[in-house]
Order: sequence, then structure tokens, then C-alpha cells
Amino acid sequence: MTLLLGCIADDFTGATDLAALLARSGLPVSLRIGVPREKRARSETSAFEVIALKCRTSPVETAVEQTGQALEWLRQAGASRFFWKYCSTFDSTAEGNIGPVAEMLMAKTGAAQTIYCPAFPENGRSVFMGHLFVGEQLLSESPMKDHPLTPMRDSSLVRLLAPQVIGAVGLANRNIVSKGPTALRAKLAELSDDAIRHVIVDAVCDDDLGTIAAASFDMPLLTGGSAIAGQLPRLYLEQGLATLPRQRQALPKVAGSPIVLSGSCSAMTRRQVASYAGQVASLRLDPVALAEGGTAAACEWLRRQPADAPKLIYATAEPEEVRRAQERLGRERAGQVVEEALSEIAREAFHHGARRFVVAGGETSGAITQALGVTHLTIGPEIAPGVPWTFTTAGGEAIALALKSGNFGDETFFTDAFHRLETA
Repeated sequence: MTLLLGCIADDFTGATDLAALLARSGLPVSLRIGVPREKRARSETSAFEVIALKCRTSPVETAVEQTGQALEWLRQAGASRFFWKYCSTFDSTAEGNIGPVAEMLMAKTGAAQTIYCPAFPENGRSVFMGHLFVGEQLLSESPMKDHPLTPMRDSSLVRLLAPQVIGAVGLANRNIVSKGPTALRAKLAELSDDAIRHVIVDAVCDDDLGTIAAASFDMPLLTGGSAIAGQLPRLYLEQGLATLPRQRQALPKVAGSPIVLSGSCSAMTRRQVASYAGQVASLRLDPVALAEGGTAAACEWLRRQPADAPKLIYATAEPEEVRRAQERLGRERAGQVVEEALSEIAREAFHHGARRFVVAGGETSGAITQALGVTHLTIGPEIAPGVPWTFTTAGGEAIALALKSGNFGDETFFTDAFHRLETA
């Protein structure tokens, strides 16, 4: 099949989020973990190829290098249009990585201008007058202000992006977007004439996303959250660039015990953990204790549990607890300890019979999928907007993975996830 769009995501949950929204179209989506080592014949690609990286909080040079490698693989696979996917809460620092990666991709694809649209109205993310809202709160007033790795203390996307890029940053606001694709195209052209290469675009509803996609469809590079990319398949189908397959891909039935592994400390994940912990055997991990004693106690606890019983193992904690751990271990080391521990526990859980994994947190999802040796995922049914079940093999056996971004889903997400899998 013709490769319509080559996508690069800065973390694993973001990649599954993007793949889920593209898969709603019925067109085939391929999700690859890391830059594939093998070259791919153009006849063997899907309509949408998504490469999941783990570079959201990497040093800028590392993120630029990895995304450049992903771009080259996608080009060789036949892609001529590209999408750079980052979080709908614009998770980044003053140094990057959103802007530096975008500028590199623009240079390599010949894009004179690109848009930035992290809005995901279905999940409560909207952009108005250049300011990002989480629900009814400004980003800077939302729980994201206390994110342990990328605390977001400003809601202005123009101000957030400007220090990250060399070129000028501009805004196409809702007043323009509401007038439709023709007006937005004219605004983008006007900004381009003024040498503004990076354009934040407002969106508060799905209709806005449709307008933006129609207006920017021909750009060689688009950037944003998954929701704007989710508008593109309809345009490809309408223009006759793709046709729907006659049959959807059959999904495997996965036996084995369920387990939730959570490293996210987002407000919603804290509520989800609190809800699920009262229903199943659960174990809380302490980063300081892990740094001192490793995972032996946690693995021993896991081995004592009935093999087929659902389990929850989590490092999810309140902001003040996270700060205390970071003060003891350092911010980077505290996160690394948790990722390494949950990776070891995931391998132990697999040996103990777990085959259905729900993983909360982008960094955690990246670490665990790599620990399990996962390189390719098939997209299954959505549990919540942007969070699908995915299927792959590990150790020659079928497993199911749900990789959840921290703030996605509602309080009963973990229970809902396993129910959705059983009824798929």
C-alpha cells in the first residue's frame, strides 16, 4: 500500500495515541518501536507508518539525531509527507525538544513553514488565542505545572516555542480559523511573507481541526498532537489517494493474567491508581528504597501472588512525595530508578504468566516495551480516546499492551481496559 504519511512520535504513549486516531479511518496503521533496523520494501508499508521514539526528555542533540534517523527510514519507505507528534500538553523545556526537532525536520523536508497544533478537544485540550487549556484550566494552572520532568508554568504556546527555535513564531487565532480553510490558508501565506515559519494555530473543537487540516494538507511537514493528524485520513480518502481495505485485520485473543504497571504521577493517574488499588492486589514502589535495595522485594511480592490474579504495581505518588524523592536522588536519577525497576518487574511478571499489560506513563511505557523486546505493534480497539489496546509477541507468545499517557482516561480506566479487551 502507498505510504501516505510518515509519523514520528516523541514517546511511546503518544505514538499509540496517534496510531489509534489514524486507525479510526479503517486504513492500515503500522506502529514501530524505535527506528527499525531493517529497510522496508515500499510494497510492505502501511498507509500510515508511526515510529515511536523515547526522546521527549532526552538531550536536544539526542532527540534531533534520533528523529533524523526516523525521518530517513520513513523516506526510504516511500513517505513524502511527515508528521511530528508531541504531547497535547506541549511537554517541553525552554531548550526543547519540540522546536529543535521541528526545525531539523523542516530543513530536511524542505518545509518553508509548519504549524503547531497540540489541541485535542475530545480529551479536553484546546488552544485559544495561542494559550493552551487543559479542560477549563490554563496549562499553567493545571496539574501539569507540577510535572516532575517538564513542569509547564506558562500557557502561551508562542512564548513556549520562541526560545526553542531560530525562526520567528506567529499565531493564527480562532477568529481566522472560524472563517474556514481559505481564510486560514491566506493567513498562513501572509505570515510566510513576513518570514514567520513557525505558526501556532488555535483549535477549540473538532471542526477547527478539520479546517486546519484542510488548510495545511499540502505542507510537507505538520506538527502537533494526535487529533490534528486524525483529520488527515478523511482528506486522503476524499482525494482518492487511498481506498479502504475490504476487511479489517483480525486481532489475536490474548490469554494470561492482567497487570497494571504505573510510573505516571499525573493527577488523573493518581485517581486511577487509587480507584484500582482498592480492587486488586497492589504494591507501591518507593524510588529511594529502590535506589538502595533494588527490585528484589517487589519481585518476591509478585511471585507470592496467585498467577492468574490481577495486580497493580505503581510508583505513582503525590507531587510533594515526588519532590522529596528528587531531592534525595536528583530529578533524573529518581525517574531512571523507577523506569528501570518497572522494566525488571515487567519481565518478572511475564515469566510469572502476565500477558495483558496496562502501562501508565510515557517514559514508563517506553522503558517497559523495550524491556519486553517489543519492536512492532498492531493497533486494536480504543479503551478511551487516544488509548488503544495493541498486540504483539514477546518470547514467542502473544501479549496485549495498553500504553496510557498520564492524563488520559477517567478514574475507572484500568478496569475498563481489561473489560474492553475481553469484549473486543
